[in-house]
Amino acid sequence: MAIRNIEDRVKVLRIIGRLNVGGPAIHVVNLTQGLDSERYQSLLVAGSENEAEGSMLDFALSHGVQPTVIPEIVTAFRLAPRDAKALWKLYSLMRKERPHIVHTHTAKAGFLGRIAARLAGVPIVVHTFHGHVLHGYYAPVKNELLRRVERSLARVTDRLVTVSEQVKNELVGYGIAKPGKITVIPLGFDLEPFFNSHTQRGGFRREMGLSDETKLVGIVGRIFPIKNHALFLESAARIFAREPAARFVIVGDGVLRATLEKQARELGITDRVLFTGWRRDLPRIYADLDTLVISSDNEGTPVSAIEAMASSCPVVATHVGGLPDLITDHETGILVPPRDARGMARAVLDLFQNPQLARDTARKAMTAARERFALERLIVDMDHLYRQLVEQ
Repeated sequence: MAIRNIEDRVKVLRIIGRLNVGGPAIHVVNLTQGLDSERYQSLLVAGSENEAEGSMLDFALSHGVQPTVIPEIVTAFRLAPRDAKALWKLYSLMRKERPHIVHTHTAKAGFLGRIAARLAGVPIVVHTFHGHVLHGYYAPVKNELLRRVERSLARVTDRLVTVSEQVKNELVGYGIAKPGKITVIPLGFDLEPFFNSHTQRGGFRREMGLSDETKLVGIVGRIFPIKNHALFLESAARIFAREPAARFVIVGDGVLRATLEKQARELGITDRVLFTGWRRDLPRIYADLDTLVISSDNEGTPVSAIEAMASSCPVVATHVGGLPDLITDHETGILVPPRDARGMARAVLDLFQNPQLARDTARKAMTAARERFALERLIVDMDHLYRQLVEQ
């Protein structure tokens, strides 16, 4: 598996827990497809999506990426017999393909993939934290167990990557690794459809039967506990009390959808809340939102925030995880304390009542998205990291 020199073609085996709808799936497909094929041979391995998460397999195929699916890779906290089978399949694949670099993404893929890589004698092992599950997901005892596991895995990893400085600082704070072992590489996307979303303005509102004057607040992503859609609905009820013409749209799906529909009924806003399920016409939707809300209890760098910023849609988000690195408060968006429905509602109403603030925020956000999250920059950054590791 040795690399004779940096000019040799480097084989990268990339592993992700699942290709569910979201930023990590887009990220790995973009890297697999985008790295220079004269310098790299890239292979992608993925596990199984969970119920109602949505799949981005069609996105991968449309970009010329045919992933190898190992269905036994299932994102779950508990170890199960299928994990041993997944580990064996990964090990066997690595012995067959003999990659120079194994690069894992997301927690379960990072656990199984890094162990398999070391057993198979892979020269270079890299893991990306797109966020982390070290707080906010589980009870304190499980959180501490996960931190110990990640500390052990870090010792057999050549380089850790995070998508924001804040996530890096949190990993250092938990003692996962020293700062010098962690490289920050922000996400990168093809944002042109979002920069041009204004050309589709009005289409989504007409589809939903809403007028141009209706204030429309949205949330985009998996309906999953850590995203705290319940906070979004609590805020919506407060906004509705002050702005009766406002409407609220939940784009995405997940296991908690029925719970949210019940909560909307209990809050008396059922006829004000629209559930769209998964949608692929997101530029068209962002073009018609007055505000995007991110109500999460923990985040890495949420792709919905980047897409909204690129679409000149003002963002109100909780001050958690990587969001403070992404959003400069009251410049490129509004940050509010986590789990604060009153504060979130007040921030949205401030944007409603101060159109100039909303326009200035949206303009600065679009500029920041263009400068910081271009796909070309991601490819250059990752190529630089790989070349550095190979040279070492």
